[in-house]
Amino acid sequence: MKTLLKDQCEKIPVDLYNILSLDEDRQVVRVEPMVSVGDITRYLIPRGFTLAVTLEIADATCGGLGLGAGMTTYSHRVGFYQEAVESWDVLLGDGSLVHATKDNEHSDLYYALPWSHGSLGLLVAMELKIIPVKPYLKLSYIPVHGQKAYCDMMRDLSGALDKTAKLPDYLEATVFSKDEAVVMVGNFTDVTDPKEKAKINHVASWYKPWFYKHVETFLQKGEDYEYIPLREYLLRHNRAIFWVVESMIPFGNNPIFRLLFGWLLPPKPAFLKFTTTPGVRAMTFAKQVFQDIVLPMTVLEKSVDRAEELFDTYPILIYPCRIYDHGPTMGQLRPPRKDQMCPGTNYGMFYDLGVYGVPGPVKRRERYDPVHAMRSMEK
Repeated sequence: MKTLLKDQCEKIPVDLYNILSLDEDRQVVRVEPMVSVGDITRYLIPRGFTLAVTLEIADATCGGLGLGAGMTTYSHRVGFYQEAVESWDVLLGDGSLVHATKDNEHSDLYYALPWSHGSLGLLVAMELKIIPVKPYLKLSYIPVHGQKAYCDMMRDLSGALDKTAKLPDYLEATVFSKDEAVVMVGNFTDVTDPKEKAKINHVASWYKPWFYKHVETFLQKGEDYEYIPLREYLLRHNRAIFWVVESMIPFGNNPIFRLLFGWLLPPKPAFLKFTTTPGVRAMTFAKQVFQDIVLPMTVLEKSVDRAEELFDTYPILIYPCRIYDHGPTMGQLRPPRKDQMCPGTNYGMFYDLGVYGVPGPVKRRERYDPVHAMRSMEK
């Protein structure tokens, strides 16, 4: 029997876009898999909640994050997206519908579904943990000069070295060169003082600078803070898809373009696929890098050095993330080694190194082998 590719098969529309229920006592929301990050944040935040783990891109779906891999700047507190899944409802190949939790008869499926990319069944619903929030996030920008300085700061702030450390609600770093980074520390807050209201920044407005460009200004301005509406913080990288849109629309951050056409961003992935040929898409993948690598915090300096050597592109993203040791129920994720565990805990502190954009050799019209670069980074 001949194997067909997806685009050669008959496609069946599946309408699974609904938010089914909210249980504020259990702090759980039940959703169908095609509910987007944009939809769920729009629903939850006015009710005083958000997902424990989400993503910065509005079109990302709850099911896609669950069956793939997801983390956020809250992950230094709770871990991967899969740690926030209370249950899965899955249609199996034999037509049976099962409800999988960590402690029922389908617990093996519960732990196997993350990272499976939909290969084990059709996800039809899931329950996700939510956390109580406040309307604003007080975000402090800390410019750091020197690689060791910002790496040490991330280890300290994430609690990688001390389980009793007071953790911020959100933590991330954007690295603009090997020796320059801006560390961002965010905490939930209300803003009632009229003087403080003057420091509210609606970073998601169409006319505002792309968020990473705004962050970069603090390397010159020095340490400061501002208040960001929570939903706008959670979707802060949406308009520029982190910084990938710059390679598609080099003038996209121009103030005049933002004012007149900024509302058009970000371009829809479906639209981009529809308007490009297979050849152009293949060339795009060969001439750009979209690499998220999860590594232990102990090798942070080495990974930044290696990323610069192989890709020579900035900015680079750093999100700390717990990885728990669930023993024999780890599923498809390898547990941390003993030497990678945070002292006195059942987790190790890792981080996502996000390298996105056009590699330096491509910009300089030099030879670039994407397969060699990717495999070398994975070593």
